[in-house]
Amino acid sequence: MKKKASGSLALVQRLALAPYSVWAVLFIVVPLIFVAYYAFTDLDFRFTTENITRFFTATSQITDESGTREVHTYLLIFLRSLKLAVISTVICLIFGYPFAYLISKASPRTQSVLITLIMIPMWMNFLIRTYAWMTILQDKGLLNGLLGLLGLGSIHIIGTESAVVIGMVYDYFPYMILPIYSVMAKMDVKLLEAARDLGCNGVGVLRRVIWPLSLPGVISGVTMVLIPSISTFYISQKLGNGKFYLIGDAIEGQYVANNLHFAAAIAFILMVILLFAMAFMQRFANKRAAV
Repeated sequence: MKKKASGSLALVQRLALAPYSVWAVLFIVVPLIFVAYYAFTDLDFRFTTENITRFFTATSQITDESGTREVHTYLLIFLRSLKLAVISTVICLIFGYPFAYLISKASPRTQSVLITLIMIPMWMNFLIRTYAWMTILQDKGLLNGLLGLLGLGSIHIIGTESAVVIGMVYDYFPYMILPIYSVMAKMDVKLLEAARDLGCNGVGVLRRVIWPLSLPGVISGVTMVLIPSISTFYISQKLGNGKFYLIGDAIEGQYVANNLHFAAAIAFILMVILLFAMAFMQRFANKRAAV
């Protein structure tokens, strides 16, 4: 009887997972296969690695204070994208981690209110939020108007890397808070009390108990912020005034120019790099959890 019951339960579980499995295959696996197929074929759909090698070998000349020099075009774009994405992710983590901790320690009613406030911006369209920041950060925008009223002068932000980082942090900040909060909210309070009883101060409890236990949420948050930040293109176009060509802009530009195979190659390389980064972070998290 027990074997029959366990078999029935396994069948029910498989049936319950069937819709998700179908959805994952249609909207995740199949698109990735098409990306890989286009990345390794030419215009006549014959196998080639030219699209991949072009990403690493394409060069262009730039002129700056040191003179004219030749640089790797797409590698430079990728490094710029990575730099801004890492800065945005670090800022989100620095401010999101303590905020998630404070939410997890609040009363259930306060938690609901704070989570709702965090979620409200996500209910609005991504484009509307970006345009709102354009209005705020313009030279004659709301921020400079407020600084003028306070007699602090004005600052130029729009069209700079700082404006792009601000847009990334604002748009992806909830994705850092929510996974960390979900882990901290389930944290056993008895473990914290035991650590204090054993002589740990507040910093020791944070370093030895809270941080290791919350690391899975941190890894999820970092992944959910880093990946869209590194591949974004609309934020850089609007808040950066198109001055900062990021890897997402490169993919979009090739797609608009109907260079679908090279656009797919850039997306494929970016996907592989991000998968390796995610695997490394997950392995690091598992090692820390084991310690």
